[in-house]
Amino acid sequence: MGILTDVLEQKKTVVILGHVNPDGDCIGSCLGMYNYLRENFERLSVSVYLEPMGKKFGYLAGYGDVKHDFEPDKQFDLCITLDASDEKRLGAFAPYLETAGDSLCIDHHITNRGMGRVNVIASGASSSCEVLYGLLDVRKISRSVAECLYTGIVHDTGVFKYSCTSKKTLEIAGKLIEYGIDFPKIIDDSFFMKTYGQLKLHGKAMLDSRRILDDRCIYTVVTQEELKEFGCTVKATDGVIDQLRMVEGVECAILLYETGNPSEYKVSLRTNTDLDLSRIASVFGGGGHVKAAGCTVTGSPVSIVDGICEQIRIQWKEAEEKQAGC
Repeated sequence: MGILTDVLEQKKTVVILGHVNPDGDCIGSCLGMYNYLRENFERLSVSVYLEPMGKKFGYLAGYGDVKHDFEPDKQFDLCITLDASDEKRLGAFAPYLETAGDSLCIDHHITNRGMGRVNVIASGASSSCEVLYGLLDVRKISRSVAECLYTGIVHDTGVFKYSCTSKKTLEIAGKLIEYGIDFPKIIDDSFFMKTYGQLKLHGKAMLDSRRILDDRCIYTVVTQEELKEFGCTVKATDGVIDQLRMVEGVECAILLYETGNPSEYKVSLRTNTDLDLSRIASVFGGGGHVKAAGCTVTGSPVSIVDGICEQIRIQWKEAEEKQAGC
């Protein structure tokens, strides 16, 4: 018996949770697990709770079954968390983990210290979908499950171009293709396609961007007013950070966008260098990976960026001292 089968033993009700503002990997892993359990464990009653998701993921089986509102009277035998590095990242649905009879945490974030009774955390994996694939019986994976897992891997690897992509990642992606999924359409529709409003929002974000720290870093800010102006939701900011990261000469890209709460901003960080962004994000109560991390910070955009820059300088100085000592 495998880890998943062991955890599911004698369970009747299961809740699946992911992180706030769910991205492709979060949605793919949660719905991948949801479809796998429904198709292979008919005795289980399975629910998924996530914040509203991008419409571009509507092709995934189970998309319409996801619940978006917390129900305080609900309690489950088992809570499975996917792609969430800590309890805070579960948002309003965190109480389901606290009250569940048992818990399983599946993740790939280096900052995840384990929040379940059983923890499967592979910080070297490209995505939570890659980790989840390793827990499933490949003979029982359907096309619907394969579509979910492939979607998550595509999004967290930037279509297999980020450094987190490994030989194992590509091998798993190849195996998922064998289930008959329309992988070109998945990539085009969920990763590259943008609405006209989203294109204009991205253009505004780039026009308003500023290079700092001797042009080695770049940042931009997206406001709630701009989202309304271009008829977009916060999901439309997907891809902005990657555009910033690709600017020639940039070592670290920073995106801030207003959450809607007073002076509160979500911060996304990306780097092409040896900077440890998970370490920087943790200073501000966030987390993530070495080359991609994030946090939520209260303050003015200038003060937030100044604080991040100070942490970048600290790491640069440490690197210089280490090199000088060699």
